[in-house]
Amino acid sequence: MLRFGYKASAEQFGPRQLLDYAVLAEELGFDSCFVSDHFQPWRHTGGHAPFSFAWMAALGERTRRITIGTSVVTPTFRYHPSIVAQAVATLGALHPGRIVLGVGTGESLNEVPSTGLDWPGFREREGRLREAVALMRRLWTEERVSHHGPYYRTENATIYDRPEKPVPIYMGASGPKAAFMAGELGDGFICTSGKNPDLYRETLLPNLERGRKAAGVGMEGLDLMIEMKVSFDTDRDAALANTRFWAALALSAEEKMGVEDPVEMERLADALPLERAASRWIVCDAVEPLIEALRPYVELGFRHLVFHAPGPDQGRFLRLFAERAMPRIRAAFE
Repeated sequence: MLRFGYKASAEQFGPRQLLDYAVLAEELGFDSCFVSDHFQPWRHTGGHAPFSFAWMAALGERTRRITIGTSVVTPTFRYHPSIVAQAVATLGALHPGRIVLGVGTGESLNEVPSTGLDWPGFREREGRLREAVALMRRLWTEERVSHHGPYYRTENATIYDRPEKPVPIYMGASGPKAAFMAGELGDGFICTSGKNPDLYRETLLPNLERGRKAAGVGMEGLDLMIEMKVSFDTDRDAALANTRFWAALALSAEEKMGVEDPVEMERLADALPLERAASRWIVCDAVEPLIEALRPYVELGFRHLVFHAPGPDQGRFLRLFAERAMPRIRAAFE
C-alpha cells in the first residue's frame, strides 16, 4: 500500500504555523507527518528551529490518526540517548501506535554550535549511533538499566512512563555504511530524493539489504520511506521560484564542509543561480510529469512517500496536492 506523508519544515516555519499546516495535512488525507529536528536552520533570514519533541506532542493532541515522526533526530551529541528515549517514550504513551523515532548520525550545523564540540568523523558518529539505538531499546524494555559503553553510561536508569509496544526506530542514510547500519538495526529506512539515481539502485538499497541479511532478517516489514522534494503549483514559474529558500540543499558536500553558521550557509546558497537552487526538486505544474518523476522511486520499492514542499504557502500546496495529485498517484501505483 502506498502511504503519503507531509514533511513539516521546521527550518522554514514557526511552531504554531507549522502545527496548523500539519493538522491540515491530516484533514486532507495524508497518512504521516515527519518533522525535522534542527538546533539551527539552513538559513538565518526567515529561518526557524522549534524543538521537535514539544511540537510532536502538540500535534498529537490536535490530530487523531496521523503517524508522527522525526526525520531525523541525532541522539548522540546535544541529546544523550537516555533523554531521547524518555522523550519518545512519553510521546508513545500519549499517542500509542502513532510515534516513530527517525534517527541519523548528524551534521555539524546542529551539533557544534549548541555544544562547542569538535566534530568527529563518520566512524565515531556511526559507533555512537549504534550504541545509542541499543541503549534506547534497552531503556524501553528493561528496568534498572546500567550501561557502560564506549560513549555513554547509565546507572540503574528506569523510564517509568512508556508505551506497551516500543516506538519503532527508522534510520536515515545517504551513504553505504549508514545504509548497511539502517538495514541491520532499523525498523524503517529514510532517505531523500533528487540525488544521482545510481545512489539508490547501486548503493543505498543493496547495502540496506546486506544489513538486513547480516541481522538475519528479510526486507519484509521494513518501511522504505523517502522524502520527496516536490514543488508543485499550477504556475510553473512560481513552483521554480519557491525552491529558492532551500537552495542550500543544492550545495555540494565540499561547498558545505565545515560550515556551521546559518548566516554563512545562507550566503553560499543565495549565490547559486535559480536553476541550480532548484536542482534537487521535482518542479512541475501538472500531475502527469509528477507521476513520471515519482515512478523510479516507487519501482525501487519506496512505498512511503513523504512530500517536502518548498514554498511559503504550504496550505496552497497541501490542498492542490490532495485534490489534484494524490488520487491520480494512488491510481498509478496501486
